[in-house]
Amino acid sequence: MSQYKIEAGTGQHPGDRQEQQDRVALFGAAKAPGFMMAVLADGMGGRTGGAMAAEQVIRTARQLFDEFSPLTGDIDAMLHTIAIEAHTIIKLSGLTVEKEPHSTLVVLVLTPSGSAHWAHAGDSRLYRYRGAAFAERTIDHSFVERLIEQGRLRPEEAANHRLSNILVNVLGSLREEPYITLGRHDGLQAGDAFLLCSDGLWHYFSDEEMGAAIAANSPRQLSELLIGQARQRAAGNKADNCTMAVVKLTAL
Repeated sequence: MSQYKIEAGTGQHPGDRQEQQDRVALFGAAKAPGFMMAVLADGMGGRTGGAMAAEQVIRTARQLFDEFSPLTGDIDAMLHTIAIEAHTIIKLSGLTVEKEPHSTLVVLVLTPSGSAHWAHAGDSRLYRYRGAAFAERTIDHSFVERLIEQGRLRPEEAANHRLSNILVNVLGSLREEPYITLGRHDGLQAGDAFLLCSDGLWHYFSDEEMGAAIAANSPRQLSELLIGQARQRAAGNKADNCTMAVVKLTAL
């Protein structure tokens, strides 16, 4: 068994938007003791449609996690099914609303054997830290990331690029089927931490800034600190919804 305990929390702010279209949640698994899930979705496509799309991601994740058993199921297969089922329902629901709803997805599952599994679609991110040290993060499914991969854009230019909000992969699209990128890390230990967040948060921080804040604060303190700083740094702009979930592994 793993020699750590899990501390987790979530935080949200609507930014300068009229409605909160992000959704975030933390779950235990009914049939898988010791497993936990964090899931975050950034809904888009009109006020009502965006919120509906993100809510559907959370609802689908919870339902499939409740049904998951490590004796008969595979975590990566479950993560893939969450994305595909949510995509299908959002797409069908879009036929009844004014605008095309769609959503990002980032989901993390921790196991009692000390492994972490995650998946994402879109530009909501997962960061992994060991103490304050940045270890890795997901790569956005965005137009600017494609430009970076092709050598046509430098990474430091991405955040302020005029097309930085254009995504190439989302759940709910009527034109293209989504793809999901999977990740895994084994050997979890006390001091490890994960941050899931929407672009309304990560846009305002470097990887190193967030690592220092995660290491020095409890989940609740961290949520208040990062969201407060994001609001200050967004002053003068029409800031997006700001949403996060943090999962920290601390010594017993």
